[in-house]
Amino acid sequence: MAALDPTIHQPIRLSIMAALMALEAREQMDFTSLRELVQATDGNLGAHLQKLEDAGYIAVEKTFVGRKPRTFVAVTVKGRHAFQQHVVALREIIGG
Repeated sequence: MAALDPTIHQPIRLSIMAALMALEAREQMDFTSLRELVQATDGNLGAHLQKLEDAGYIAVEKTFVGRKPRTFVAVTVKGRHAFQQHVVALREIIGG
């Protein structure tokens, strides 16, 4: 039986990973769109992104557009694999 990934299993991090997995490989989502999608505050989303980045599941790119700082997030190959394994574990639990 596959094991649930404790890093991904937390509800907001699961939502973050699901949103990023919906993107094409190497595609990024901007911080603001992700924040609105998962309905988190800036600080809360930032803390969860840090956990996922520390695990190597996402890559965070900080740039400037004009004079405004912008943050973009993408799932890594390691993150894609971890999410897929987590989904397998969830399916086994629910019997699917």
